[in-house]
Amino acid sequence: MILTVAVLMIAFGAAEVITAFRHNFFGLHTQKSVGSIVAGSAVGLLYAAAGALIFRQRRKGLRAALVCLGLDVAGRIAMVICGFFPVATLRQLAGIIAGTVIVIGFGVYLWSRRQCFVS
Repeated sequence: MILTVAVLMIAFGAAEVITAFRHNFFGLHTQKSVGSIVAGSAVGLLYAAAGALIFRQRRKGLRAALVCLGLDVAGRIAMVICGFFPVATLRQLAGIIAGTVIVIGFGVYLWSRRQCFVS
């Protein structure tokens, strides 16, 4: 199950990077600006990196992955504050919240399974 989570994190991270450049993902939008592209790509790369760090199932990798996920959440919040994720509609707001909750959920799951990681 841990490796499945890692693959999902990489896939979701790739989707974030693609969304950063396309500014549209299933009807959810990001602002069309260079700042939005950079911030969105960084958030996506952190997400994918967290997934990649999990593959070896080492505790150092887990710690680094959890830091990446924490930075991902902080980046999402910063994108909302900066206006890169507009929250003009309920659907947009719900999408941003759902995406952030998924990131947090992955972090909580990985933390709860930390005993499965070797030193």
